[in-house]
Amino acid sequence: MTLAPAPAATDPLASVESIISGLAGAGYIASRRIATALFMATHLQKPMLVEGTAGVGKTELALCAARMLGLPLIRLQCYEGLDESKALYEWKYGKQLLYTQILKDQVGAQLAGAADMASAMERLDGVGEAFFSERFLEPRPLLKALREPGGAVLLIDEIDKSDEAFEAFLLEILSAFQVSIPEIGVIEAITPPIVFLTSNNVRDLGDALKRRCLHLHIPLPERSLEERIVASRVPDIEQTLRSELVGFVQGLRALDLRKLPSISETVDWARALVLLHAHALDGQLVRDTLNVLLKFEQDIAAVEPRIGELLAHASHA
Repeated sequence: MTLAPAPAATDPLASVESIISGLAGAGYIASRRIATALFMATHLQKPMLVEGTAGVGKTELALCAARMLGLPLIRLQCYEGLDESKALYEWKYGKQLLYTQILKDQVGAQLAGAADMASAMERLDGVGEAFFSERFLEPRPLLKALREPGGAVLLIDEIDKSDEAFEAFLLEILSAFQVSIPEIGVIEAITPPIVFLTSNNVRDLGDALKRRCLHLHIPLPERSLEERIVASRVPDIEQTLRSELVGFVQGLRALDLRKLPSISETVDWARALVLLHAHALDGQLVRDTLNVLLKFEQDIAAVEPRIGELLAHASHA
């Protein structure tokens, strides 16, 4: 009996629709705009610069993309003062020192009988280079991503927290998927990684970096999308409570607050309400848990007198 060939595995990057479905399976509810940006970035082999306020799902997009594609996630967390020794590579100085001690006697024997300094240096030619070879190279996240044989998802998180010098240093990687190491030469990616850069807009990024990337801004979600996100992340929440809490959060975002609640706060609040066995929102429950949504006391003080109004809007929206 002849067996029919097994169906080919579906490529999660084959279309915008397959990306939406694949990300949903990985736990990320993506809008069509997000899925379209990821489709273009992967097929054009362009890094994707993802901007938006904290908590809208920028980092989570990279995490779930790696999960969807079955690729290793390599993450570089940016901060002020970050340099190539922490991001790209550094030398294993301890190992170099150990090898120096081991080779000390052999070097002495090699130099025996040298007539002068010039002849001694000639005999040692090449020894120094050996200590700055692949054997002593310690790869950091950027180099690790370039060396993954099957590709990887490289997340350069909060690039706006690094300084302009580091931003300039990234340009070679972002444009050619390669790096130049003075002692070794140019190292090219085995398989170009899928690169996500995230920014909370702490500072303006340079035009050179932006030109090398596809841009995606993730806004705060509209109500129906936020309900789908909560349903995905907190599947055991009751539908009525889910609708009320999302409506309440949407009402908060219309107020003049120092820090508007983002998607991450909505999900955290939903989990807190499930933990408290809540079935519906009421004024006391909201007051007791408002600190999950709002991170500044002045915002809590501004919202408390308007809880009744916000609840009424949430239940009728």
